[in-house]
Amino acid sequence: MSHRDPPGIIAPHIPADEWRRAQATGQPIVVVVHDRTPTDPVWRRCLIPFAIAGAVVVGGWGLVVALCWLLDTAAHTATVIAGAAGPVSVGGISLKLFGSKR
Repeated sequence: MSHRDPPGIIAPHIPADEWRRAQATGQPIVVVVHDRTPTDPVWRRCLIPFAIAGAVVVGGWGLVVALCWLLDTAAHTATVIAGAAGPVSVGGISLKLFGSKR
């Protein structure tokens, strides 16, 4: 990151001996101010906010995909366990959860 002086400062530093010599002789001090234009194009200033927004969107979709995968895996696991367990009976009432449709 380049150093930027606050507005209103003409020169960052004038050496003391040059200043004293100019005061003693009445010689003027010439200060050259280079008014530079920003070297970064306009699109670079917009790049960081768009990159952050894009990362948030991609992360959000990643969370949605991970949640869908997790729920799908849980449903398949529950199906396999219920199919292997056979009929469930409570108090003499039996219930077959997953069976063949014959």
